Amino acid sequence: MTNTEIIETTIKFVKNTLKDAEGGHDWFHIQRVFNNTLLLAKDETVDVLVVSLAALLHDIADPKFHDGDEQIGPNMARNFLNSISFDKKQIEHIVNIIKHMSFKNSLDKDAKKFSSKELQVVQDADRLDAIGAIGIARAFNYGGYKNRVMYDPNIAPKLDMAKEEYKRSSAPTINHFYEKLLLLKDQMNTKTGKKIAEQRHEFMLGFLSQFYAEWQGKNEF
Repeated sequence: MTNTEIIETTIKFVKNTLKDAEGGHDWFHIQRVFNNTLLLAKDETVDVLVVSLAALLHDIADPKFHDGDEQIGPNMARNFLNSISFDKKQIEHIVNIIKHMSFKNSLDKDAKKFSSKELQVVQDADRLDAIGAIGIARAFNYGGYKNRVMYDPNIAPKLDMAKEEYKRSSAPTINHFYEKLLLLKDQMNTKTGKKIAEQRHEFMLGFLSQFYAEWQGKNEF
């Protein structure tokens, strides 16, 4: 298959796999991350096919929707790529990107480390979709999906959580801004990613200021 045919076949597989997915982790999330990846890749020296496939396959089985099982997604990606007779070395690179790109894995200080420019690009692309206006919408969409309260002034955000504690958290959605979303700006890898993240970060800060003002009944006319 040509590279274009590989991408088209992968898109078809991902769309079918995620047809019933939660709204913040559905095909449209994948599409945005894919587009972000292509944008960031323009300014980086990377294997564009590898980053494209990693972006498309990175969330086909998010662990939080599969009882925390972190192997399902990478295994599904590997099996799919094997089924289209993709290059074995590139498959392992893509699987490693998928295994190591999530925020929660960065909280595991004992985890085996993996790094590549391709990982950095796809990781940035995914993190950009977790911040800004889309990030706010996704956070509250998932909070509603899990029936979590939006905000509770009596429940403070927990910073410096370990990976397992983070995975078990059922805190209010607003806490998620402090426990993850507002931290992402300073964790970006690429020059373009950092620039975009700055603007989206400021948008979230503005949203939080407005949220607290409205919560406290401070209305301005």
